[in-house]
Amino acid sequence: MRQNDTDGGREAQRSAPTAADRGWDESLYEGHPDQGPRHGNASPSGTGEGRGNRRRQRGAGGRDAAGGTSGKGGESAAAVSRAKRPSRGRRVLRWSAAVLALLILGTAGAGYLYYQHLNGNLSKDELNLGDNKLHRSDPNAAGQTPMNILLLGSDSRSSKENVRLGGSRADRDRPPLADVQMLLHVSADRSNMSVLSVPRDTRTTIPKCTDPDDGKVYPETTDRINASLQHGGPGCTVATWEEMTGIPIDHFMMIDFSGVVSMADAVGGVPVCVDKNVHDPKSKLKLKKGKSVVKGEQALHWLRTRHGFGDGTDIGRAKAQHMYMNSMVRQLKAGTKLSDPGKMRGLAEAATKALTVDKGIGSVKKLYDLGNDLKRVPTKRITMATMPWEYGAGGSYVLPKKGDSEQIFSLIRHDVALDGKDKKKAEASKSAQPTEPSQPKAEIPVSVMNGTGTALQQPVSGRASVVAGALAREGFSQATADQTPQSRADTTITYPREEQRGDALAVAKALGVPERLVKHSTGVQRVTLIVGADWREGTAYPKSDKGGDGEKDDQKAPDSADALRGDEKKACMEVNPAYTW
Repeated sequence: MRQNDTDGGREAQRSAPTAADRGWDESLYEGHPDQGPRHGNASPSGTGEGRGNRRRQRGAGGRDAAGGTSGKGGESAAAVSRAKRPSRGRRVLRWSAAVLALLILGTAGAGYLYYQHLNGNLSKDELNLGDNKLHRSDPNAAGQTPMNILLLGSDSRSSKENVRLGGSRADRDRPPLADVQMLLHVSADRSNMSVLSVPRDTRTTIPKCTDPDDGKVYPETTDRINASLQHGGPGCTVATWEEMTGIPIDHFMMIDFSGVVSMADAVGGVPVCVDKNVHDPKSKLKLKKGKSVVKGEQALHWLRTRHGFGDGTDIGRAKAQHMYMNSMVRQLKAGTKLSDPGKMRGLAEAATKALTVDKGIGSVKKLYDLGNDLKRVPTKRITMATMPWEYGAGGSYVLPKKGDSEQIFSLIRHDVALDGKDKKKAEASKSAQPTEPSQPKAEIPVSVMNGTGTALQQPVSGRASVVAGALAREGFSQATADQTPQSRADTTITYPREEQRGDALAVAKALGVPERLVKHSTGVQRVTLIVGADWREGTAYPKSDKGGDGEKDDQKAPDSADALRGDEKKACMEVNPAYTW
């Protein structure tokens, strides 16, 4: 087939830079007869006795010398190789299925015995395989806690069906990669949801992880983030995310190829839009300018398309995937019919058989409750974004963009919506609370905890005592060091009752801690200062890199995150001029 039916189109295509020119993998389209096994990944080292395909699904087994170099700052051959990987479209379809599975389970209304049967379909795994785990998010003033769920798409080919859908039979026995990674953050009050994608080729530090089944220890290494799944399972991907972002992960959901197409097709088609006629022969997508409804294999074509959209890279394709997801959610919330009992049972079977979850949500009842939480979020308050990134040396991998990536990570850590609509709510809350201390400094009880440890760094010994001493010298004679273990990316000061806000602000002022880090929480009994990983030395809180105390107005996702709201119905994908017809 031709990519363009005009001479001008053919010329544009010949002159346009290829994905290979940009350093991106051209082998994303699996299943071609001339495609060999992927490079840089060895077959599993263990037999996984008693678990069979399960161990291949979760990434058990070793990697060869090209699979990763141990030691901080080391760079593996796999980290810079242009290894063969499966279609990102299929990976995102797997993610779509995970979210759809939650919504289906939350509305199915099946009987108790059937739920018990579905429970048996679910695979469960450990949440975090790292040595150090971040402390969970604190509850807000109403006792509500935000929730962070890591959604993973594995490229496992551990079954005949997965091989049929994903191709590349030669990869059947190799440990899978986590080729789709999206963090779903649901606010504490369930008023908004943020979804953050991280490109699979993001190069980062993968912390030391221990496989819970065979005790194999995977040393700390630097590699592409999708390789983290091969370091003992999804729990190592969770540990990697916590280290890279500082965001505590509460749960994960991982899904493979099987059952995906039927679940994604359940909504009866998803409206999409392109600004020109598009034809990408590799993904087989061909649509006319304007709106179309895609389902089944056509939906897969949309999600696979890379060359046809934007600049032809994996990064440019992410926006099309976000548009698809937003549109699908709108379809479900608008009352898309899922009432056929036979169809519902089939979908529930496919969803539960395709899912691996952490033990904290390892039952259909818990997934049902989770689905109900997700349904509470209005479509207009759902924001999908991509981690701000920049190319690494040679352009074959990407890195978190300095400044902008930390800004978006910080917003999620502090439960601030990416759409910028939380600013007025925060200002109203502050104005209603006191700013002056309720009692003299010497009478304010303050607990100081050491939260300086991370997945890669041991806590600074004696840190709580040092800061408590600094407070005592400032007149807070009731400041004491609390030895309760903590692990936090950010320093925080929390207070249990409204009238104590002035007390907490006085503590913050004495140490130079920004007001934005002072919070009302029902999770403490007194004013509590947790010294985070951002303050590992000194007795005064470090100044922000931006200057001042970090109070710059950064209450929404930066432009580089390419955020898309859930209610943006008029959004159309920009078509690559080389792939029009």
